[in-house]
Amino acid sequence: MKDPYINRELSLLEFNKRVLAQAQDPNIPLLERLRFMCISCTNLDEFFEIRVAGLKQRIEIGAPAQGPQKRPSQDVFDELRGGLSEMVQRQYRVLNDELFPQLADAGVRFVHSDDWTQEQNEWLARYFNDQVVPVLTPLTFDPSRPFPRILNKSLNFIVRLHGKDAFGRRRHRGMVQAPRSLPRVITLPDSISKPGEHNFVFLSSIIRVHVESLFPGLDVDGCYQFRVTRNSNLYVDDEEVSDLVRALEGQLEASRYGAAVRIEIGHECPDDLREFLLDHFELTDDDTYMVDGPVNLNRLSTVCELEDRPKLLYTPFIQGLPEELRSDENIFSILDKKNVLLHHPYQSFAPVIDFIGAAAADPDVLAIKQTLYRTGAASPVVDHLVTAARSGKEVTVVIELMARFDEAANISLANRLQEAGAHVVYGLVGFKTHAKMTLVVRRNEGQLVRYMHLGTGNYHHATTSVYTDYGYLSSSKRLGEDVHKLFLQLTSLTRADDMTRMLASPFSLFDALLEKIRRETENAKAGKPARVIVKVNSLNEPQLIDAMYEASQAGVQIDLILRGICSLRPGVKGLSENIRVRSIVGRFLEHSRVYYFLNDGEEEFYCSSADLMDRNMFRRNESCFEIRQKAMKEQIQRDLELFLADNCQSWLLNGDGSYERLSPGTSERVSAQETFLENLAAPKLIQD
Repeated sequence: MKDPYINRELSLLEFNKRVLAQAQDPNIPLLERLRFMCISCTNLDEFFEIRVAGLKQRIEIGAPAQGPQKRPSQDVFDELRGGLSEMVQRQYRVLNDELFPQLADAGVRFVHSDDWTQEQNEWLARYFNDQVVPVLTPLTFDPSRPFPRILNKSLNFIVRLHGKDAFGRRRHRGMVQAPRSLPRVITLPDSISKPGEHNFVFLSSIIRVHVESLFPGLDVDGCYQFRVTRNSNLYVDDEEVSDLVRALEGQLEASRYGAAVRIEIGHECPDDLREFLLDHFELTDDDTYMVDGPVNLNRLSTVCELEDRPKLLYTPFIQGLPEELRSDENIFSILDKKNVLLHHPYQSFAPVIDFIGAAAADPDVLAIKQTLYRTGAASPVVDHLVTAARSGKEVTVVIELMARFDEAANISLANRLQEAGAHVVYGLVGFKTHAKMTLVVRRNEGQLVRYMHLGTGNYHHATTSVYTDYGYLSSSKRLGEDVHKLFLQLTSLTRADDMTRMLASPFSLFDALLEKIRRETENAKAGKPARVIVKVNSLNEPQLIDAMYEASQAGVQIDLILRGICSLRPGVKGLSENIRVRSIVGRFLEHSRVYYFLNDGEEEFYCSSADLMDRNMFRRNESCFEIRQKAMKEQIQRDLELFLADNCQSWLLNGDGSYERLSPGTSERVSAQETFLENLAAPKLIQD
């Protein structure tokens, strides 16, 4: 095959298309379909801010081709442009032709300005004057009043004007910026809505209808919304930076006004105003997306929480607990006797928070060490760490400041922890700390015992209700020694060698995975059964891909469960005939990372924080821990096989890079996520 690798950006775009497909699935409740629509918009925003921005930057400076394909950046951009345009058009078709009409039939109506009743018109006029006008700043342009700076992804309006202003100067164009303090979707009172309906109006509609009042004395001949997406990549040179926090704060401010990479404009905007905007932002038609609806669809997510419309939402469920934790026994006493494996979100994340809370309150606990990548603004985990530090315990927190789009929040929590007396260590520039680990040192009957939590996901209590992850609680002596070595690697930058229960990036994980794949290859060549199963978010590391190709050609059966990016081409004759790749997109975001190797019958199971990406192998600090208990290995084996049997939420990757959605057809219906809900959680029945 001419190109054995699928381009990373094109593969990521395919994932975003799979998310959008959920918005069209009639088996999903309507408001959840709207939520998937919003997620597809948020994903696309990030795609432009990071991936497209990076491509455009490489094109501008003439950088050499990147990735194993060595495709010129311009070629990739040209191919992406068609797919992006098609996806945006599809988003608005789904919204206007499917979701809005079906939601209206269900009593959730987005009222167009042409359909406002007299009462609604009067109420919205008062709302505009009382709530909107005081925070708006309408602008006109001249040499002393140039075009204003436009904040990344903000809502703006370009206005065509006629006439002279109060100073006798003729005006042709004006602009209105909508502050982020204003809600983009306004709920109409029940008193002016149809009985039993929820009526909503877009802020953009209100401003457009009343914009003339913002320019008294001038004639308004059109008002058109637009939104600019900017390059949000952060660049920090570790050789030039003496204070990472200050450097990052400066980069965060600059990124709000980075180079423009996309502009979305209302489809009715005339050509001359469109050209004016493109000229100002130094963009071209290839960067322009004319949209038939609000320019920021993810703001519709505020509507997806209507609790009095339960039939339009997923059925709530009560998160379960493993049998070991269903007593009032002290968590440390439980872990003295056995290890605990948690499967989120089907099983609660509360035991992890309680574990850290118990450590903070226990007088026998001497020290707590933890890595934090994403936690959220109001984090109970951070609250417990602050309590522990204030009570005099040794608290060490390794915070990764460069967690994309969470940088400001992480700077804030770092300051809070330092003020409480915790030792805060920042991730090394160029080597993000992505490991998920907590280590508690406790005095137990005169001996110091290490208790730990290791996970595949972040310590973010909110996302644990929608992300699937594994968490592992243990007091294993050897595992504790390995975790201790890893924390030394993070704090003192020494290398963690001679670990017996763990692997870690950037030093041992890649080599170990490569060796294990090659071991399966040799077993297959020797006529032995050989199998590899990997469940991660993404795969693009070329050496691992090549090793899998070689294994496939030797007869190794390889199943890859990859939610997002996959640069490997499966099922290609003579290259990857024994490799199957599927992506599962459902109610929960598949986030757990698991590696399985048959190993001639001595099966190996690993859970990890690392995807099989170049960055995770060589430019991040990642943790990977082995599961050795028979019952837990059997559980993870069943879980993996269930994912591979899923025919409801699975998409199979073809060798050409396209995905094909599976359907049960006449076969038995199998949904992995629904089965986990039934087996691990207790569904909460809703009364009509």
